Amino acid sequence: MNEQSAPDEESGSQTRGFKLAFELKSWFRDILLAFAIAIFIVIFVVQPVKVEGTSMQPRLADQERIFVNRFIYRFHEIRRGDVVVFWYPRDQSKSFIKRVVGVPGDKVEIHAGTVYVNGAKVNEPYLNQEFQDHKSFQPVLVPLGHYFVLGDHRNSSNDSRSWGFVPHDLIYGKAVFSYWPVSRVGLVE
Repeated sequence: MNEQSAPDEESGSQTRGFKLAFELKSWFRDILLAFAIAIFIVIFVVQPVKVEGTSMQPRLADQERIFVNRFIYRFHEIRRGDVVVFWYPRDQSKSFIKRVVGVPGDKVEIHAGTVYVNGAKVNEPYLNQEFQDHKSFQPVLVPLGHYFVLGDHRNSSNDSRSWGFVPHDLIYGKAVFSYWPVSRVGLVE
């Protein structure tokens, strides 16, 4: 009996070895696939970004971490109110984050700090009174393929009032979700 059980033990050991190798191969494949999907998402869909500066307060604070959807504008147009991330038109090694106020064809003007688009006063519930400036800005017509952007902290923002319109091809994403610090986790609206 001992002679016959030895080959069975060896066969069982080999079977366990094959099962273990198959399991490890399966795990490796799954991890590699998950890693490839994560890389694809980070490169083409969602990008983590650190906010630098105070121009978007109170919604976005200095050093806050957010996710930017890089894919969204392939499917729908940039809209008024979107918080966009773009390459600064005067130095494309820098990126800015601002709110879209005017889209192509809009007439934008500011009277004593109040924004008007196409003659209608813009409701801006995201502004804090303490961050409002009371300056005026002469009417401008937003050209095709460009956008007029403003920071939410109006008296501390370097935006379209200073350097003009943002070309569509410099806008690379929409701010969608704040993830750090934990106390500020939530959708960017």
